[in-house]
Amino acid sequence: MQIFYKVKNIPVHSCVLMSTKRESQDFPTGDIRLGFCKNCGFISNVEFNPSLLDYSINYEDQQCFSPTFNAFARGLANRLVEKYDLYEKDILEIGCGKGDFLGLLCKLGNNRGVGIDPAIVNDRINSETLEQLTFIKDYYSDKYAENHGDLVCCRHTLEHIYDTREFVHSVRRAIGDRLDTIVFFEVPDVTRMLYETAFWDIYYEHCSYFSPGSLARLFRLCNFNIIELSRDFGEQYLLIEARPVNEQSNKINELEESTKEMEKYVRHFSLNSRKKLVNWKNRLERIELDGLRAVIWGSGSKCVSFMTTLAIKDEIEVIIDINPYRHGKFLPGVGKKIMPPEYLKKYQPDVTIVMNPIYRYEIGQMIDDMGVSTEIITVD
Repeated sequence: MQIFYKVKNIPVHSCVLMSTKRESQDFPTGDIRLGFCKNCGFISNVEFNPSLLDYSINYEDQQCFSPTFNAFARGLANRLVEKYDLYEKDILEIGCGKGDFLGLLCKLGNNRGVGIDPAIVNDRINSETLEQLTFIKDYYSDKYAENHGDLVCCRHTLEHIYDTREFVHSVRRAIGDRLDTIVFFEVPDVTRMLYETAFWDIYYEHCSYFSPGSLARLFRLCNFNIIELSRDFGEQYLLIEARPVNEQSNKINELEESTKEMEKYVRHFSLNSRKKLVNWKNRLERIELDGLRAVIWGSGSKCVSFMTTLAIKDEIEVIIDINPYRHGKFLPGVGKKIMPPEYLKKYQPDVTIVMNPIYRYEIGQMIDDMGVSTEIITVD
């Protein structure tokens, strides 16, 4: 692996929230050393230690409180149900979170669903089809191979897995000879991170980073034939739809880039990441020197990475988030308290930094409705 990016003392979790500032400041950290494989295009944190992570009940990554995200999720679920005739079928979701997407798939197609995730909270499952859902509070492994699905769905989980080949192999082993099974995975697209030099999208619990090419190669290697490979959600996400096969396919999808192209993306990020870091640090220092109040809107992984990588302290005092389960909690490693959007009426910030540009319009509308006057800038 060719090492091209290093950052030390990053919180090992981005979505585990603390009850006190002291707990937040004392949160365990780890180092990131991103390596690039010239043979397959895969990128991984070679310093990753899975024993440091615990996806427990305190893991809070639910996004269903955003109308923008809900519209995306509903559109995706509708497409999958209609495209693959998922009506009165069985759905298996690996890494189902709080069950939002699985419940949506079951509602739209009157399907039966099984969700597997160590961070399931039964009281948080909000679905009109609850009687059609079964949840297993655990990590997925071969011991759950008897849980079959006409659709096997896995969204934003593979990037948390260090041995990605073994994980996808385990899914293929569980499917066996049921070759009509549809497999759907969704992961962040690392090519966007590289050419945008988006250092805030790199964090410890994401140990594996995929481009269209490396994701497709992995699935072919594990005996899947790729039906469709695409991007969505403002080009941030990679989506792969595949069927199991008995013999390895060699068909290349048109979206796949070569390893030589990936090498150029990696070189671009390596050459420009330090400049991007310095530019943002200077920008925040200018805001502080000018006596302006600044807040960050969005307390998820991007925010934690942004603040810890830049070692932000007094430049930002307040973090805003729409998710009510985050309010009053503290970000890991940051020591900043998360407040609801209504807090802006009292705080009256001069600058609001939006962590994800796809939410810019939604957040702007909320700020206008509250009668708050603030400059809005996006992290990009």
